[in-house]
Amino acid sequence: MRKIISFLIFSIIFWCSSAACGKVYIDINSPSFQKFPVAIPEFKNLGNTEQGENLSAWFANELSRTLKITGFFKMISPDAFLEDQDSAGITIGGIDFSDWSSIGSDFLVKGGFSYDGKTLAAEFRLFDTIEGRFITGKKYWGKSDGKKVMVLKFAGEILLALTGRGGVFDTKIAFSGKEGNKSEIYTINFDGSDPVKITSWNSLNLFPQWSPDGSKIAFTSYKNENPDCYITDVDSGMIYKISSFRGLNLPGSWSLDGSKILLVLSKDGNEDIYIKHLDSGRLERLTNNRAIDVSPTWSNDGEKIAFVSNRSGSPQIFVMDSDGKNVRRLTFEGSYNTSPCWSPDGTRIAYEGSSNGCFQIFSIGENGDNLMQLTFETGGGESPSWSPDGRYLAFSSKKNGRERVCVINANGLNIRVLPDIKGVKSFNSPSWSPHLNLY
Repeated sequence: MRKIISFLIFSIIFWCSSAACGKVYIDINSPSFQKFPVAIPEFKNLGNTEQGENLSAWFANELSRTLKITGFFKMISPDAFLEDQDSAGITIGGIDFSDWSSIGSDFLVKGGFSYDGKTLAAEFRLFDTIEGRFITGKKYWGKSDGKKVMVLKFAGEILLALTGRGGVFDTKIAFSGKEGNKSEIYTINFDGSDPVKITSWNSLNLFPQWSPDGSKIAFTSYKNENPDCYITDVDSGMIYKISSFRGLNLPGSWSLDGSKILLVLSKDGNEDIYIKHLDSGRLERLTNNRAIDVSPTWSNDGEKIAFVSNRSGSPQIFVMDSDGKNVRRLTFEGSYNTSPCWSPDGTRIAYEGSSNGCFQIFSIGENGDNLMQLTFETGGGESPSWSPDGRYLAFSSKKNGRERVCVINANGLNIRVLPDIKGVKSFNSPSWSPHLNLY
């Protein structure tokens, strides 16, 4: 997916000092990780006018909201601020860092903006209040309707500077949204904004799977009564059928180059796993077992495939080579484990497993070690999907008879529920996009 933005943004980098460059402040994978406190006072009006709304407060509030949903930061309440914001500046010379460190803020974002009625310019600067040093900063220009993109871009710069990796603000989550007795495919931004309805077929449309470049989504539809598999081009809206055998036609994950997709087909009377070569249309059968084999997902290097099979009695996670050979069982804890999803770095597999009467989200090392239960909610968790940076998982959870899409950090902390969409009763089968270069 590529989005043509209605404005141009240019940025100037405020170069960091050599002492600050390359320093990773926050190890989010540490067992002792705690959210780092950040203060964001209102932005300075560096010009003479504002565009209707209070941009000073808007920039501070929107950046605070964006950082908070990452799960890595604790926002310091403005009620605790000691600084006289009317007289304070946005550069080192105009900041008394003791005012910020004394209220427990390890980091400080200062900013300013100007608007001449046509062009909005916004400056962002990140400081370490403990060491009293500048970390990174940028300035953006664009139309006023691009201010949210400016915030998202700098939030990514903050994550890059403090953790060594940027964010996933340019990603979306696809899911199946129930409307009455039917369901349609939707997408929504990582932060829960801008839901988009992808299908309008007034039928059951299920199990979306993003292509590796984010330009397409595969899914199953009962549009013609049989569960056939389709692919839609997200930008153009063009949809074409790729598999319509009698019985199930369910999409699994795509190959890294996007030329192939894993399918579950029951055309021969039993659910088995196939590779569909999209250019030639050729099918390559991987499993041929009297058991049910479903839910295939490729490893990040394309060398392995995790899948679900009941060949051992109950549904469990298995791993095989990409040609179907060397099958081995991965999960031994629990009587019902399904819906595997391989992490982007290839080290872990997330899945749903039965626990105390409902499904919960687990992750396990690729060799079957280091099993972790990530959710303990009464509504449980199903159908996990990794974010492209491996820091988060999207999954569906049912409470009060209604399924919702949730996001959780990969360490099991910071669960948040994506917002409602008008007319949609339940959400399930989430699939996280790759980076989409949305801005």
